[in-house]
Amino acid sequence: MATEESDASSGDAPHPEIEGMLEMMSTMPSPPFRALSAEGARTIAGEMFPLPDDPEPVGDVMDLLIPGPSGDLPIRVYVPEVEGPHPALIYLHGGGWVVGDTDMFDPTCRALTNAAERIVVSVDYRLAPEHPFPAPVKDSYAAAEWVMENAEAMQIDADRVAIGGDSAGGQLAASVAQLARDRDGPSFERQVLIYPVTDYAFDTPSYEENAEGYLLSKADMQWFWEQYLRDEIDGRNPYAAPLQANDLSDLPPATVVTCGFDPLRDEGAAYAEKLEEAGVDVNHIKYDDCIHGAIQMLVEPLKLTRAEEMIEDVAADLAAE
Repeated sequence: MATEESDASSGDAPHPEIEGMLEMMSTMPSPPFRALSAEGARTIAGEMFPLPDDPEPVGDVMDLLIPGPSGDLPIRVYVPEVEGPHPALIYLHGGGWVVGDTDMFDPTCRALTNAAERIVVSVDYRLAPEHPFPAPVKDSYAAAEWVMENAEAMQIDADRVAIGGDSAGGQLAASVAQLARDRDGPSFERQVLIYPVTDYAFDTPSYEENAEGYLLSKADMQWFWEQYLRDEIDGRNPYAAPLQANDLSDLPPATVVTCGFDPLRDEGAAYAEKLEEAGVDVNHIKYDDCIHGAIQMLVEPLKLTRAEEMIEDVAADLAAE
């Protein structure tokens, strides 16, 4: 099956809007994540992406506690204004497995709810280093199972449930899709992998080209992995590094988004290619003039047109099913 490639943007330099944002951020320096404790990193990330005073309205928002592998697991459910039953997207947030929560990704999930006209279930999985691999994967899988088991009560069309996420959340989504296949578990309509982490390796051209200066650095990614893994052996586990899987057949159709000025660009592209080689339908959307983290940048002062376009592109893929 051929991979469909969409060039959502192109350029030898970041989009002018992004260049301006990076210049603004350079005047407000903060310590790199690798120089901080996990709690310090969470504080800095929360300050970068605060909740807006006037969040985008949706039909309804519910904060729930569901059974998880180690006690209650928080989720936030966003319901569109259209009549149900609804298709759904289980969303796993980014943040290097160390930072991020439902609040930080609230604007993204609201935008996806409205653009895709889907229920979005945002999962507040446990974070590393307090809860390293495989805890975040287990939480994410448990949330997916719960959504499927409770689909009728939630007015969800169980045949139209997608799994997705950005960055580390993209890794979790890819791994949950593999795990569901291997366990004969939930059947997903689509996997949406937004600039996903797919491999425990730092030697790709995109890591060298974008090592510094584009929000996410090579050194920061190395630090995130150090927090996530219990040992080096975990880095070869396909449920931690999806690109390590020997078999990617019989997985859901995939939307894979990559950004040109992102250390993770090449591993995302490699995963898209490997999925296609295994017979999976793939739409690889390339934002060649964009940076990592863009889909979060929906609120001033970190507001990007590319973020809104990314939301619309993902929603269009979900609507095409």
